[in-house]
Amino acid sequence: MQIPIFTVDAFTNRPFSGNPAAVCLLENDLDEDLHQKIATEMNLSETAFIRKLKPGDDFTKSSCFGLRWFTPANEVPLCGHATLASAAVLFHVQKNTNSVLTFVTLSGELKARQVKDHIVLDLPLYTAYPQELKEVEELIKAAVGDMIVQDVRYSPDTKKLLVRLSDTYERSVLEDLKVSAQHFLSAEKTGKVKGLILTVKGNSSGKGHDFYSRYFAPWYGILEDPVTGSAHAVLSSYWSEQLGKKEMLAFQCSRRGGELKIFVRNDGRVDIAGQSAVVLKGNLT
Repeated sequence: MQIPIFTVDAFTNRPFSGNPAAVCLLENDLDEDLHQKIATEMNLSETAFIRKLKPGDDFTKSSCFGLRWFTPANEVPLCGHATLASAAVLFHVQKNTNSVLTFVTLSGELKARQVKDHIVLDLPLYTAYPQELKEVEELIKAAVGDMIVQDVRYSPDTKKLLVRLSDTYERSVLEDLKVSAQHFLSAEKTGKVKGLILTVKGNSSGKGHDFYSRYFAPWYGILEDPVTGSAHAVLSSYWSEQLGKKEMLAFQCSRRGGELKIFVRNDGRVDIAGQSAVVLKGNLT
């Protein structure tokens, strides 16, 4: 059984930056346990599996596909960067002729479209609600030590905790912060947090990035994720409200780094745009 597989760096226009995802094109149904085995073998934060929904479907001509995402440890309900990577394989490698692709996923139907040199993802927008600090104090301390925290929010839909550091901190402070995410597992006592977002406000002059972030998910076997679409489905809602803006430019300042263009829509969804670079093409045998 030959399965075409690709590695795509998402939310970047150059190889070896952004967030790498593996993408498998499934001509036929795959044994259920093989999804996880392949994702564990690839050992990237996500491996995406694109499948045909009907026997006559074609990766070049069809516009609707099934899509699943697996970390090295388990299946996840939403992954933005691996969705962008999947769309990049269909648009750029398979030369898919449609202007919009629809993916049927655990998070409902997601759409991806090409706009110039970006791929725009249509994702759900998730609200993060004020969070009682005492409940998560130990987790926050494990992440940022004695740094000043300005706001704490929790998104029940995504199980992500958003921690906003004081506006007195620059981007470089967030970038230089040494985080031992493995310690989050014992520090998180509520059982409800599965991802931690650290964020700071960006440049207030209207030029440059509106906000910066880093994202950690040791609960899913990912100590730090380089660039995270699903985290920005939470961040977009929060910063849109805080800044009074619908259009924003964001940067996730992991070691690899990546840029996201954001447009918060009026229908409870968000368009997140990014670039991509295909770095590897091969076959699983």
